[in-house]
Amino acid sequence: MSKIKKGVYGFLRGSFLTDESAFKNWRVFIFVVGLLLIMISSAHNSDRKVIAISELNKLKRELRAEYVDTGTILMRMKMESNIRAKAKLRGLLPSQTPPKKIKITN
Repeated sequence: MSKIKKGVYGFLRGSFLTDESAFKNWRVFIFVVGLLLIMISSAHNSDRKVIAISELNKLKRELRAEYVDTGTILMRMKMESNIRAKAKLRGLLPSQTPPKKIKITN
């Protein structure tokens, strides 16, 4: 067997974890596994935040639409024609004489 084949065969069998210099290899292996766990955790956290952001954007759009609808209803209620009609139902009529200014002199 050539040197490359022995290296690949030894790697596939896992002999790099069981021979004399295995302690050095185990430290690197544990370090890499730790980094992988941190990476997976970070990916899950970012996915959770993306989902929360999309839900908040959806809620924001709904609240914005409700705000615009409420503003439209309020503007219609404040129109002079609507106020006159509601006052007429209660028996109130517009004044026939214009208002007078009151001036105070000291």
